[in-house]
Amino acid sequence: MNMMEALIAGGWLMLPLLGCSVVAVVIVIERLWTLRAARIAPQGLGQEVCALVDRGQVNLYWLESHSPLGGVLAAGLRNARLGHEQVRARLQEAATAVVHDMERFLSPLGTIASITPLIGLLGTVVGMIEVFAVIVASDGVERTADLAGGISQALVTTAAGLTVAIPALMFHRYFQRRVEDITVRIEEQAGQVVEFLAHYPGDLTLAERHEPQEEDDRQEADGRRAPRVKPS
Repeated sequence: MNMMEALIAGGWLMLPLLGCSVVAVVIVIERLWTLRAARIAPQGLGQEVCALVDRGQVNLYWLESHSPLGGVLAAGLRNARLGHEQVRARLQEAATAVVHDMERFLSPLGTIASITPLIGLLGTVVGMIEVFAVIVASDGVERTADLAGGISQALVTTAAGLTVAIPALMFHRYFQRRVEDITVRIEEQAGQVVEFLAHYPGDLTLAERHEPQEEDDRQEADGRRAPRVKPS
């Protein structure tokens, strides 16, 4: 039985299963591309920001455009003069927004993993009802081969539902774990900046706008250029 024959044998309930499989594939590809730790929370950014603050060269415009973690750290630095607790509160708010964005589409993926086996089971139940209806209509003289064929066709939707649900569930758990790991990385680096600001002796020198890059601009390992901001 090829794919087209399976779709026909499974009946109309194969259509929602096919739609769920397409949506699941799209979500998995998008999340694999989006949930990259190096893109969301580059390693060492917290220490780098502390060094820039210490030299009076931190630029909030560059930091916010650098990565989601950079946006979190910029939110804390922008409120550094309001006190230690305010910095923590702003960092927490910004980090919560980043985590919410990382969890986008995970709920639909989990829903697909949950409902596709049920849709498949429903298709099997409907198919079995039809098979037994044929038996009743034929006064029980239906051939064994025909009955076996009808039952096998009824089971197609269950197999299709599990085929969609198992990978969807695996990727859902995998993405949840990745979100947790990236969240821990964000918390660790944000904690470094909070601890640094708590013991920073002077006033912060922050730039809020994009500054023209000088010839000696610093080049990062990932290819981004961090504009130097001279202390005022």
